[in-house]
Amino acid sequence: MTRQEGRDQELTISRRTLVHGLAACAGATVAGVSGALAQSGPVAPPSTITSPPRDFGPRGAPTTYFWDPDIIAVDPSFNNLAQPNTAIKRLHTGLLWAEGPAWSAQGRYLLWSDIPNNRQMRWSEDDGHVSVFRTPSNNSNGNSFDFQGRQLSCEHLTRRVVRYEHDGTATVLADSYNGKKLNSPNDVVAHPDGSYWFTDPPYGGMLYEGEPDVAGGPSNAAGKLNPRIGQPAGFVPSKRELPTNCYRIDPSGRVDLVVTEEQVPDPNGLCFSPDYKKLYVASTGKGPGDTGAGGKGDMFVFDVGTDSKLTNHKRFSDFMVDGVKCGPDGVRCDVNGNVWCSSNAGRAVGYSGVTVWSPDGKLIGRIRLPEVCGNICFGGPKRNRLFMAASQSLYAVYTATQGAGPG
Repeated sequence: MTRQEGRDQELTISRRTLVHGLAACAGATVAGVSGALAQSGPVAPPSTITSPPRDFGPRGAPTTYFWDPDIIAVDPSFNNLAQPNTAIKRLHTGLLWAEGPAWSAQGRYLLWSDIPNNRQMRWSEDDGHVSVFRTPSNNSNGNSFDFQGRQLSCEHLTRRVVRYEHDGTATVLADSYNGKKLNSPNDVVAHPDGSYWFTDPPYGGMLYEGEPDVAGGPSNAAGKLNPRIGQPAGFVPSKRELPTNCYRIDPSGRVDLVVTEEQVPDPNGLCFSPDYKKLYVASTGKGPGDTGAGGKGDMFVFDVGTDSKLTNHKRFSDFMVDGVKCGPDGVRCDVNGNVWCSSNAGRAVGYSGVTVWSPDGKLIGRIRLPEVCGNICFGGPKRNRLFMAASQSLYAVYTATQGAGPG
């Protein structure tokens, strides 16, 4: 064999090796893409967020995956709801505790609560500008918009539900039941019949998110906390007087009890199914001063009758995922009846974010966030963008479905 023949043979072997290597890589890539699109199981690693950690911020490097690695299809049906060629984005950070996102379809902006900072924030859809929308906000928590485009807010500090009218005035919708002051309204949703439904857990009784009870009250039993510190002159603190119930505000203004503490202890987020025939209510953990069993991080569902009476009370899910408790908080349905719920998995990194369930209570998808998620809503001009208020930040991701109902 001549030297030139030897070189030709080496070149042929090198080319053959290269072709085989490229084919193997291509096969792995196709398998990887197919696996990402199928998403039949949790994306590895199952107990942490993306490795290496990614920058979710607007200036962070874009994800190089066709399917965002932190959007996980637990069931193939989720592939019809998630949008593959989009990424989770952190829109804003620097909050103390983000809650209650709500979308103004007319104003094309998202507002949400920063509870400990006693303010509401606004994100404008046109240029992504973030500004303070309302301060003070009376430590508002949940927000929503009704069918007339009016903002609804649940206030911890004043223990009431208010509506902001188009002329700029504010109307108190509910601040008591049977002559007793409400605890701390948490979340509110509108019904097509003109009524408003809201939950009333005790979380506003914490020093961080509202005001503790007066001395001797459930959240200030020892009387060592002074609820007037930091409040305006003339502020009169209250004491928890009611169980943790859910209520309906009739168009006439009457407040009716619809879900008792025995049915759903420590109720938190709530929403209707797209046809308004079912009501979902999250039951979170024990609040300040709870002496009973308290909520256990479950969700319950009721049938809603034409007379607004609730029947067929049952547990929707215990929110155990891979042996991890993914405690529910805020909840919204899409137009197909799937239930999207914020997830608080505590220190189980990789399980906080959003869990998505079929109408029959089957887990079909997850969205992993690097922070505990408190509440969510659908918005954007097409109502196909999921906004997630998560601890110190606001996140968003486009979906292949739309949210049901306003706000």
